[in-house]
Amino acid sequence: MSKISKLFKGSSSSSSSSSSKSKHHHRSRAGPSPQEALHRLRETEEMLTKKQDYLEKRIEQEIMTAKKHGTKNKRAALQALKRKKRFEQQLTQIDGTLSTIEFQREALENSHTNTEVLKNMGFAAKAMKEVHQNMDLGKIDDLMQDITEQQDVAQEISDAISRPFGKTFDEDELLAELEELEQQDQEDTMKSMGGLPSVPNVKLPSSRPSQRTTTKKRVEEDEDDMRMLTSWAT
Repeated sequence: MSKISKLFKGSSSSSSSSSSKSKHHHRSRAGPSPQEALHRLRETEEMLTKKQDYLEKRIEQEIMTAKKHGTKNKRAALQALKRKKRFEQQLTQIDGTLSTIEFQREALENSHTNTEVLKNMGFAAKAMKEVHQNMDLGKIDDLMQDITEQQDVAQEISDAISRPFGKTFDEDELLAELEELEQQDQEDTMKSMGGLPSVPNVKLPSSRPSQRTTTKKRVEEDEDDMRMLTSWAT
């Protein structure tokens, strides 16, 4: 092989390797961002919407042309109707394309939103991890125990402050004393009104005879009965 051929071969191989590297570098480049893709989709929607307006106007024009010629010029009228049909087909295709683009745009927006949410949640998780790294669970337990002890001390202080001073008295004794005072008050009221009426000293007859008198009377009656029986016998 000649030196020239080797030179050309080497240059071609180097150029091919450089081109392959550039292609690899181009492929390894990151894809479009969600914002760029959404911008492209909105531009496409705008373009297709304008195309819809144009086709609708053309359809109206072709209808007017067909009406204008009518049966007088069937060939021109039929051509206008054929163009109208083609425009209607294009309009139907654009409607389907817009529906697909709208679905894709909504999916991209949702995925972008989910990505942002996950990103923020990950950021918050890292922040929490950073905060928890500076915490010692043993110190937290000690702190909670100290808080509980201080709460108990505060409760004891509240109980001591609310406890009444001085000697406590028995409520039963106080009620008995109150009854005595009320009774004394009633007696004083009766005295002020002249006192109670006097009790008569005459002994009232007993409404019921005593047991001894009843027994004596029965003995006397029995003796009388015996005398009568003796006199009848003689």
